[in-house]
Amino acid sequence: MKPISVINSIEVPDGHEETAIQIRDLYMDYFKTKAGFVSATFYRSINSENKFNYVNIVVWDSYESFQAVVNNGFENEEGLNSDFMKVLGKGFPHPIKVSPGQYEIIKKD
Repeated sequence: MKPISVINSIEVPDGHEETAIQIRDLYMDYFKTKAGFVSATFYRSINSENKFNYVNIVVWDSYESFQAVVNNGFENEEGLNSDFMKVLGKGFPHPIKVSPGQYEIIKKD
């Protein structure tokens, strides 16, 4: 199995920081109960010029484990999985914007 990292670049407008943190924590509590979850790291930009002022990286032991959690979230516009959790970055309310992506490690120094 190859681990994958789900990297969510997040635009959080002023005044919505606490909401973003609370939603992220809710999802991490949920993901921690799922098989294949490895770790998560949440970053806040120290550069006010960055478009993405938060980044959340979630590591899964394999793409298959990730898919088992998001399952039908890929197939519907709301991103709802079988636990009725909005996945694929869709759990954050407007005006917070998330750009999700899945990556595998190709080199580690």
